[in-house]
Amino acid sequence: MKRYLPVLLLAFAPAVFGQAAEFWIGAGQSMMTNNGIGTISGTSANDVKLTDGFRINFRMAISWRDHYGYEVGYAYNRTQLDIQGSQQGMAIHQGMVNFLAYPTKEGSRIRPFATGGIHFSNFVPPGSSATSGGGQTKFGFNYGGGLKVKLTSMFGLRFDVRQYNTGKPFDLPLANGRLRQNEISAAFGILL
Repeated sequence: MKRYLPVLLLAFAPAVFGQAAEFWIGAGQSMMTNNGIGTISGTSANDVKLTDGFRINFRMAISWRDHYGYEVGYAYNRTQLDIQGSQQGMAIHQGMVNFLAYPTKEGSRIRPFATGGIHFSNFVPPGSSATSGGGQTKFGFNYGGGLKVKLTSMFGLRFDVRQYNTGKPFDLPLANGRLRQNEISAAFGILL
């Protein structure tokens, strides 16, 4: 039991210090830049692309101290795999851990924030399933900012603008640079 005590203390540290928790569900747009992920014909670096799409996200944020916090989240992104003009739907599953910095104190009605962290993106091509091990996972970093608005003591709205910088999936020939996925989203939250 003694060897598990430090892990338990770390896991429950926010609860021990009585910090605020927030649970958010949101939706928005996922816009791709530098979206050419390679070639299948060998002639152009951009004959295979990912298109813009929609996203649904879930986040849990914990505030510690007055001006700092962290969050974990999951997002489902729906995009199209464009192969020389022919498009098929595909999914991108993302998990993330982020640090949050606020210029206003905990409990403020309006809280702008800046964020940065790490994430993974699991790219699931058409005809595959993430639940059966399909897709390819790439790791990256993300950053951005947003605004949280407290509607009542228990409910709030949130607006995010972020960029996810990730390696390009599927290891296709002539792929260069990194995929940049821009998020614009709004969310509804429960504040505890």
